[in-house]
Amino acid sequence: MSFYEERVLPPLLILACGVRPVSKQREKIVPRATGDVLEVGFGAGANLPFYDQDKVSHVWGLEPSVGMRRRAQEAIRESGIDVDLIDLPGEEIPLDNSSVDTVLVTYTLCTIADTATALAGMRRVLKPGGQLLFCEHGRAPDEKVCTWQDRCDPIWQKVAGGCSMKKDIPQILAASGFSVEDDNRMYIPGVKALSYNYWGAATIR
Repeated sequence: MSFYEERVLPPLLILACGVRPVSKQREKIVPRATGDVLEVGFGAGANLPFYDQDKVSHVWGLEPSVGMRRRAQEAIRESGIDVDLIDLPGEEIPLDNSSVDTVLVTYTLCTIADTATALAGMRRVLKPGGQLLFCEHGRAPDEKVCTWQDRCDPIWQKVAGGCSMKKDIPQILAASGFSVEDDNRMYIPGVKALSYNYWGAATIR
């Protein structure tokens, strides 16, 4: 891992992912998590304040970045939630089959290069009747915005840790064997190319 990825990128991502419009999006989806939770892309623990501790038993936080895991420690201590951090990327989930009640992905699928493999792993560990909760930014519905997304995406991926601004999240979920049962979409305040948000819930089809 480069100096940029370990020391420079984490605080930049924490700043970008901690702005109020993004936090409001987290507030809509994270409290719906129940039971044993796998959070893919745990980051520095930005979702911890939004969990309903009366409904959550345990959280496995999958996070490959050393810098992010380091910054997450204090948030975990302050949260009072039972959290185990896993030093692996989204494509590698070391949990047993049908072992979690909820999979949570927030502003994470945009950074995973092999989303098909990652989502196959999420399906594998999700219990029958469990749900995948998602809150992501991605492909906009407007042609002009899409044009800017296409132009800027290669550069953006290089500076933002592989984050792509043009993934169609519900389409990706459907292609990976999930049924999106709660599908919400809108622009949140911010640069339009980065601000079209999808959030909701999906189950195994």
